[in-house]
Amino acid sequence: MNGARSEQSRTSDGQAEREREMGNGRRIRVLIVDDHDLFREGLRQLIETDPAIEVVGEAANGQDALKMVAELQPDVVLMDINMPGMDGIRATEAIVQQYRHVHVLMLTMYDDEEYVLHAIRAGARSYLVKNSKPEELLRAIHVAAEGGATIDPDLAPILMREYQRLLTKAPTRGQDLSDRELTMLRLLAQGYNNRQIADALNLAESTVKNNLSALFQKLGVRDRTQAVIYAISHGLVPRPTDVPRR
Repeated sequence: MNGARSEQSRTSDGQAEREREMGNGRRIRVLIVDDHDLFREGLRQLIETDPAIEVVGEAANGQDALKMVAELQPDVVLMDINMPGMDGIRATEAIVQQYRHVHVLMLTMYDDEEYVLHAIRAGARSYLVKNSKPEELLRAIHVAAEGGATIDPDLAPILMREYQRLLTKAPTRGQDLSDRELTMLRLLAQGYNNRQIADALNLAESTVKNNLSALFQKLGVRDRTQAVIYAISHGLVPRPTDVPRR
């Protein structure tokens, strides 16, 4: 137990240090994971047009991705789904469990319901299809590095249907939320990151992180993407015309 607490403490300290570095102008570190050489090269060239982002490595499968995440400690992983050996879903689940400060952004050709739901359940923060516009991808990388999430607007109905389905199988949660928790949900739905929520509520950013963790646990969700979708489905926040993006 002591070892587990020590490891959690080191992870938390490391995440705080990385966020301080990001605030001081450190470039966003990105790992590209895709089994197509030409696609990886195209992604690298696109990403390197943004001076605030650097590609720190490339991997062609999930096994290599896990090794490189441990070695390179990227901020964001651009993850394909269908790869030889360990696929992107299993790799995402392993990365999220071991490295909570690493944000996985699924970038794949698959836009059907099964793949999208598997990716979100595995812990992917964001999901874009490969025909997304270059500026959308770059914006999504920035949002992920700041703790936010981006979902391709065309995929929003899939997630909404899933949470509507869950409504019929689970008791309603969220009725005992405090005013602050409801406000945080509304800010999340508007695309606010932790720093922006802290500014809006006049709180320390560390307090916002702790409150959000407690809120996710209370709602029975894994991350902010699931929290927003759950909140919309349960009428806890206004239903937007599109998935909130910032």
